[in-house]
Parts: sequence; structure tokens; C-alpha cells
Amino acid sequence: MNSPDITKVTTPDNDAVFNLWEASVRATHLFLSEEDIAFLVPLVREALPAHELWCTRDEQGIPTAFLCVEGVKIEMLFVHPDHRGHGLGRTLTDFARERFGATHVDVNEQNTQAVGFYERLGFKTFDRSPLDPTGKPFPILHMKLNG
Repeated sequence: MNSPDITKVTTPDNDAVFNLWEASVRATHLFLSEEDIAFLVPLVREALPAHELWCTRDEQGIPTAFLCVEGVKIEMLFVHPDHRGHGLGRTLTDFARERFGATHVDVNEQNTQAVGFYERLGFKTFDRSPLDPTGKPFPILHMKLNG
């Protein structure tokens, strides 16, 4: 299988990227309640367009997965549930490493799928925070690539 093209997210993609985020969170962040997701929705709607995002796309040009890197840290990596298991997360992580030198990521401890994904790619936990960045009791694992 050829690696998918990775392109910058542009303003016309904003709704599709937000919908991708929500579908991904609902599929993987099973520890979040509806109230937790409702709390995050306006924060994410505001934050996504404020960041440089990169994505893979389907044949119609709709984003299927997206990534945000700040410094050497992967800040966001979300794959639409309909496109999981096709290597998009790995492709975007490799892109983050090669283009931006990304070596760090923070992951919700309760998102065991994501923790396992990053561990398979060589990331190791080096620290843990008991609260997420919004102050909620969702522990965060701070991971980095060894070597």
C-alpha cells in the first residue's frame, strides 16, 4: 500500500476536521462522559483552526486523520474510526518525526489504545500528570521516543 499524501488543513476543512475529532474521541475516549465531551466541544472548535494541522484525505479530499505538532511534541493525532487500522496514525507520526523532529507526546492514560499505539512505535512513558490540561481527573502520560 502506498503512503497517503499529507497536506495542510485549510479553512474549508475546519468542519470536517472537527467532525473527525469528535468521531475519533467517541470511538477511543470511552472514559469521557457526554458532559465531558460537551465541555471539550467549544474548546476544540476554537483551538483547531488556531493550529497548523496536517492531514491525510480520502478520494473525495475529506480529511481521514490529522496531526498537530508544536516544537518536538505531537499535540494532536486523531484518526477517523472508519479509517483506523490502515496505517494513517503511523504515517502521520512518521511525518511528525521526519519533518518536525517530534519525539514527545502526551496521552490520556485511560486511552489504552493510544498508549499501546505509541508504545508499539517506540515511545516510553517518562512522567505522569494526575490531571489533564483542563484540570479534570483524567491522568496524562508523558511519553518520548527512546534513542
